[in-house]
Amino acid sequence: MRLKVAYSILLAAACLTGCAVPSHTARFNPLSLSKPNGYSHAVAAAGGTTVYVSGQLPLTADGKLAGDDARAQVRQALENLKTALAASGASLTDVVKINVYLTNMDDLPAFREVRDIYFVGEPPASSLVQVSRLVRSDCRIEIDAVAVVR
Repeated sequence: MRLKVAYSILLAAACLTGCAVPSHTARFNPLSLSKPNGYSHAVAAAGGTTVYVSGQLPLTADGKLAGDDARAQVRQALENLKTALAASGASLTDVVKINVYLTNMDDLPAFREVRDIYFVGEPPASSLVQVSRLVRSDCRIEIDAVAVVR
């Protein structure tokens, strides 16, 4: 329901400003997240309930790294995920799947510790892989998600 309301508001705003909005999707780029370069932070399927959130890095709104340690980076990536979800009318409780990319498996315990603070109760499906590098070499983690708004 929240997604349908958010999409209706987006359509109404587009009609008032004369901007065209594709009838099949709504795209969200909250100002409190770093500016995306060639992608949208979240895309919601119109008329449906699915939200796809792009990989969230541990960056502040001004593009600065949240910290050097794994816990700080995981926390910022999850905060960014929450922000992208909220912009599309969803929340962490709506997340059905996350994909996690770590540059070092030694960060796995820190990831799990912080993740368990954000995802309480029934956790989403999850994939976690180690990658050699992320788009920014100073980032240790990236998290993307799929949510189904209830």
